[in-house]
Amino acid sequence: MKEKKRNKKTKYESRKQMLLKFMGEKQYVPMKEKELAVILQVARKDRGELSDILDELVNEGRIDISKRGKYSLREDAPDKTDGVDEMPGVIVGTFDKAKTHYGFVVPDDKKFSRDIFIPVERSMGAMDGHKVVVELTDPGSAIKSPEGRIVEILGHVNDPGVDVLSIVKGCGLPDEFPEKVLKQAARVPDEVSPDDLKGRLDLRDVKMVTIDSEEAKDLDDAVSLYMEDGNYVLGVHIADVTHYVREDSALDKEALKRGTSVYLADRVIPMLPHRLSNGICSLNGGVDRLTLSCIMTFDKSGVLLDHEIAESVIRTDARMTYTAVNGIIEEHDEALMKEYEDLVPMFLLMDKLAGILREKRRKRGAIDFDLKESKIVVGDDGRVVDIMPYERNSATRLIEDFMLAANETVAEHFFDEAVPFVYRVHEDPDREKFEKLRAYLRGLGLDIKAGKDRVRPKDVSRLLDKVKDTPKEAVISSLALRSMQRAGYSTDCSGHFGLACKYYCHFTSPIRRYPDLQIHRIIKEILNGKFKASREEHYEKILPGVAKRSSSRERLAQEAERETDKLKKAQYMQDHIGEVFEGVISGVTDWGIYVELPNTVEGLVHISKLYGDYFYYNEEACELVGERSGKKYVLGQQVYVCVSGVDMAIRAVDFDLA
Repeated sequence: MKEKKRNKKTKYESRKQMLLKFMGEKQYVPMKEKELAVILQVARKDRGELSDILDELVNEGRIDISKRGKYSLREDAPDKTDGVDEMPGVIVGTFDKAKTHYGFVVPDDKKFSRDIFIPVERSMGAMDGHKVVVELTDPGSAIKSPEGRIVEILGHVNDPGVDVLSIVKGCGLPDEFPEKVLKQAARVPDEVSPDDLKGRLDLRDVKMVTIDSEEAKDLDDAVSLYMEDGNYVLGVHIADVTHYVREDSALDKEALKRGTSVYLADRVIPMLPHRLSNGICSLNGGVDRLTLSCIMTFDKSGVLLDHEIAESVIRTDARMTYTAVNGIIEEHDEALMKEYEDLVPMFLLMDKLAGILREKRRKRGAIDFDLKESKIVVGDDGRVVDIMPYERNSATRLIEDFMLAANETVAEHFFDEAVPFVYRVHEDPDREKFEKLRAYLRGLGLDIKAGKDRVRPKDVSRLLDKVKDTPKEAVISSLALRSMQRAGYSTDCSGHFGLACKYYCHFTSPIRRYPDLQIHRIIKEILNGKFKASREEHYEKILPGVAKRSSSRERLAQEAERETDKLKKAQYMQDHIGEVFEGVISGVTDWGIYVELPNTVEGLVHISKLYGDYFYYNEEACELVGERSGKKYVLGQQVYVCVSGVDMAIRAVDFDLA
């Protein structure tokens, strides 16, 4: 009897998950209950259950119902329902073999506070300490543990790479390409053929280079620059990935499914197989490559006079690194200048134009969040060798400037063409969040002067200028960023707040971002006169789904990257317990202060460790204040801390004040 009830409940949960999955498909349009019953072929005897499931999902906040009675997935659905942890389809955790006939899996994700019961016949022979992937067979209840079966053993918790693999699996990221996709990639040619060049703009005699990090292998953008009639002619040349990834092919479907490449501390999960991203689609030096070029003519003040967007063929002159180019334009390194003497004049010219374009953006109010990013060096054994801030230099900035220029130019061009397109959008800050930021800033003696109707990018930019090169810069930049809306993809060209521009898209990285790949396909059809009414209707239909999926996959990638960084930073600090560091207070809460070290590691000094006084939290000024001493801890304050402990379960570092 109990088994029958359990099976019924499992089937019920399975139907809930199936309904949610159906509503999450890109082709789904809001439907009424009766329409859902017909589409899903729900038998009449089961329609009462369908009604119950829909009501339950609405109450849980996971789906919405319109005034017309149509159901749709809610994007900001909560993780918990009715006080009971909501479990996904699969869960990653650590196996604890309690008895010979059963065991438990402790989930990695601490949102799921209950261990999962695993009968021995469903354990796959897992041993103590194995990281495993579990499929839920019974979600359990408030008084009964959930049950599951192990579907994959990732390795022992101490095996190299298993820690990051657990995050990959837990986030639902694919770690391997399907066989069909790999076979299709294997058929892609290694070289450009003469037939590929027909109708293309031949730029093989134009001097151009790629500029990337030392470790980069997927070189998808090249740049060229020369003077003509006193004007700058800047070329941004992007790998023509769509020439090899045809619409609706296995490669294309897999790229859309992944949405983006994911860059983790010890590995990259690419959007496309390496045969493409590191091979024919990589703009390697001295070989012919197919590209889509945006060639822009600027006057001496940085005003765009003219532009051309064309299918092209290029042959780069050199594979440059940020370090080498920076050594030439900033340090005038004699050895580098001699090695690349044919290219030095172009690099110096690039530096000059980049400065002009950057200043033009600054004047219109574009925000430059110069936030510290982490560079985590991992050894062959999976342990962290070093952590340091990733430094931007003149070479990284000039590439950013040129890519921004191309993205804006392409977006405005195709907005004027009035064709279906995918834009990169960034809405104005939420007023409530922004007012909270202003309250924090007033406590620090700062403020943002904002208009009555809306916050302007220039208002935020002026604030960041005020704190530039001060101890508070990183903290204020981080606070300002948190008050912003999240950027994403849309078919509506609603503007980009952070860049203070009306038109923006992602055009420059089709190897690693699906929206870039998608708009390349549209651009090429227009250039070749193939954009007929039927194709316009086709894109009108599919692009909203592409934009929505790309935004969600980007968020998932960011979560995996963030969790991996936290993990590796916690591992690194385990080897430095007892050591003293200088840091800056990066957060103040009623439970203590967060301190960020120069290497970007952040940890907590709990309020209980602020000895010698009773400290209370002054929310208005965002500070901790000693009741007797009057001593204050505020954002941006420099302090010395001792590493007191690391909690690997929640990937957190604990500090004491030194």
